[in-house]
Amino acid sequence: MSAVTDAVRVAPSANPVSQSIRDSLVVARRNLIRMSRIPEMIIYGLIQPIMFVVLFTYVFGGSMQIGNSTSATDYKNFLMAGIFAQTVTFATASSGAGIADDMHKGLIDRFRSLPMARGAVLTGRTLADSVQTALTLVVLAVVALLVGWRVGSDGSTNAAKVLAAFGLLLLLGYAFTWIGALIGMSVRTPEAATSSGLIWLFPVTFISNAFVDTSHMTPWLRHIAEWNPFSATVQACRVLFANPGQSQSDAWPMQHPVWASLIYSILILVVFRTLAVRKYRSATA
Repeated sequence: MSAVTDAVRVAPSANPVSQSIRDSLVVARRNLIRMSRIPEMIIYGLIQPIMFVVLFTYVFGGSMQIGNSTSATDYKNFLMAGIFAQTVTFATASSGAGIADDMHKGLIDRFRSLPMARGAVLTGRTLADSVQTALTLVVLAVVALLVGWRVGSDGSTNAAKVLAAFGLLLLLGYAFTWIGALIGMSVRTPEAATSSGLIWLFPVTFISNAFVDTSHMTPWLRHIAEWNPFSATVQACRVLFANPGQSQSDAWPMQHPVWASLIYSILILVVFRTLAVRKYRSATA
């Protein structure tokens, strides 16, 4: 905290945009240093997605039908885009819990007493969480390769498309961390932030095309799944990875998944950042 205070106090006056960027980076650095001093935060954050990869791959892999195939290999390749997307969105719960913890300890009130840009505290926190999410994705991709996941071998993808897919995943994760930020500012304890974060994350991630082919769903549920912002990013990743299971639905997000993913993520980011910063101005520990 003292490093943040000193950086803010000694910084010269600047225009609002540069001040906001500078303050956000200072807070992000503070959070990254804190994370590095508590390595179990990163370790526990890796355990859950790795468990999902192993469980879904080896427990359900031979019984899931993807298109007309029940091949375990096809399901591995189908599954990973969903696991990647689930991992970046589940980081929302820890982000909300961290902000709620800062609120509970009075740290947010101390930040508000400093001459900082209004959105810098939350922006710095969400940026730091995104760095942790990126590291988690790298480890998860290695695990996926070890269990047999491969990007398309038919020449329909390349390194640029693969990187673009991971970029969409990180954008979705960053947008969702702002939902976590709003939740963290709205509840009284970190435990409440974690619980309230998971309550809505489970239906968002499971009523989707992440783990099953939506063509096997009842029509009304399939319609919800196909217009789910989470599903758009999963579909975009499968297209960019050239993995099997790409939906043949006529729904616009499934026909134009990359654009749908970008639009959804940016819309979520703008709306929930605005609400979270507004809540930050008035929230009290």
